[in-house]
Amino acid sequence: MIDNILKKDELFTVWNRERIWKKYCGFLALSLDEFMVIQRLLLMEQVEMAVNSELGRKIMGEQAPKTVEDFRQVVPFTTYEDYEPYLSDKNEDVLPEKPAIWAHTSGRTGLLKWAPYTVDRAGRLADDTLAAFVLSSATREGEVHLHEGVRVVLNLPPVPYVTGLMGLVAGQRMPYRAIPPLEEAAKMEFEERIRQGFRIALNSGIDYAASIAVVLAKVGEGFGQMGRNTKFSFSVLLHPLALFRVSKAMLKSKLLKRPMLPRDIWHVKGLVCGGTDTAIYRDEINYYWGVQPLDVYVSTETGFIAMQSWTKKGMTFIPYSNFYEFIPEDEWLKSREDPDYQPSTVLLDEVEEGRTYEIVITNFHGGAFLRYRIGDLIKIIALKDKETGVNLPQMVFQSRADDVIDIAGFARLDEKTVWQAVQNTGYPYVDWSARKEYEQEKPVLHLYLELSRDSVDKDELRRSIDQQLIALDSGYADLRRMTGAEPLVVTLLERGSFQRYLELKRAAGFDLAHLKPPHMNPPDHILDELLHLS
Repeated sequence: MIDNILKKDELFTVWNRERIWKKYCGFLALSLDEFMVIQRLLLMEQVEMAVNSELGRKIMGEQAPKTVEDFRQVVPFTTYEDYEPYLSDKNEDVLPEKPAIWAHTSGRTGLLKWAPYTVDRAGRLADDTLAAFVLSSATREGEVHLHEGVRVVLNLPPVPYVTGLMGLVAGQRMPYRAIPPLEEAAKMEFEERIRQGFRIALNSGIDYAASIAVVLAKVGEGFGQMGRNTKFSFSVLLHPLALFRVSKAMLKSKLLKRPMLPRDIWHVKGLVCGGTDTAIYRDEINYYWGVQPLDVYVSTETGFIAMQSWTKKGMTFIPYSNFYEFIPEDEWLKSREDPDYQPSTVLLDEVEEGRTYEIVITNFHGGAFLRYRIGDLIKIIALKDKETGVNLPQMVFQSRADDVIDIAGFARLDEKTVWQAVQNTGYPYVDWSARKEYEQEKPVLHLYLELSRDSVDKDELRRSIDQQLIALDSGYADLRRMTGAEPLVVTLLERGSFQRYLELKRAAGFDLAHLKPPHMNPPDHILDELLHLS
């Protein structure tokens, strides 16, 4: 394991709940003016650090911008390709500040994308992780249940993924009981870690869980089968505590005349999820677990960008880790059509309700990335939250910028919309992938779908998904109404196709992020392989 790089926070030892809330969740009380003051001050500190580094001078030039406005005019937008020659070799000599730890993710092409974390950036990552757990179990302002020693199930990729770093540095700030233990979990395959985590939890109990949303939904669905599968039940009930928990839960479910659910076994305080699928599975998770998941917006290059408040609705930006700029959707479309076009940006105090933006970030605290286009689209759903009194713009994650499928100039469909449409039909499915194709020179949305049961009327399934797309996306509805076109094509894959693809990639030694085909716009070679396995 990595040596401790952060100091323990004694506020959790004495459990000063008022000060814990103020320190970790105080960003929710900022005014927009206060938010922007923090942003501007930290940006200029970062500029001073960056100009004294080889990488910073390569991006900004030899002269440091004197103001925020100069910075936005002089410094060009960047992508990972601008940093790859330096970061792929973990060249610390070119960075603004020596990193304490490195994180990586995997790009769509399979290229590992490395990001350095200084001590201060790792500290921010730890603090924001703890803030997410505090808010996940809060039902009102100032409510704190998080304390030392809580039992946390971590269904997330391990170090050096940023999700693994979150669990690691949060434990240095506030000791907790990781399930499975971090050192053991790092040696397990992802599926094994999930199974082992819940097996341990049958004995130990659960206070919190950090997970990919679909995992919580599938685990909840699986527990409904547990009571009917005696062999499985007794294979994991070797401990008296586990036997007691499950017996009590089975009795409760029988009295209520419904399948057994995770909430019958555990009384979880909070769930933290991130990713497009959180919105898709929110209601299912709430039903299975009895807790509404808290949605967070995190990336490897940025750390935390935003998270929901205790109401679990829109997400609020966090001002301490990155400087935020926003490319309006019309400007983003121009740059998409013309790669040489330099779009304009607005700041957080200039965004408009109901509009979609591409987000651009600059790291604080000695980070590497300057005016970096991470490739995400977000939507501003409100300029403030009247219910909570939060006076900052509220956002939702919309999609990856390169995942948008444009159909005939009417519909611009993102992963969340297509996923929600499939989910809303009620047909049980394993997974899916979709892309834009052409039939008789006309653009179509081709959905490749694996269902989890047979004997389905394919035409009725297609009509059901089509109706959901009409209900969810006004552009798609306009296309159907105004042109009479039927742009949806559905191909059903043989059962087990996605599992065979996963096993094939795992055997070939592929990185965790590439064990499944992308949901949107899979390239030809991936789709051909999936179809071959089907």
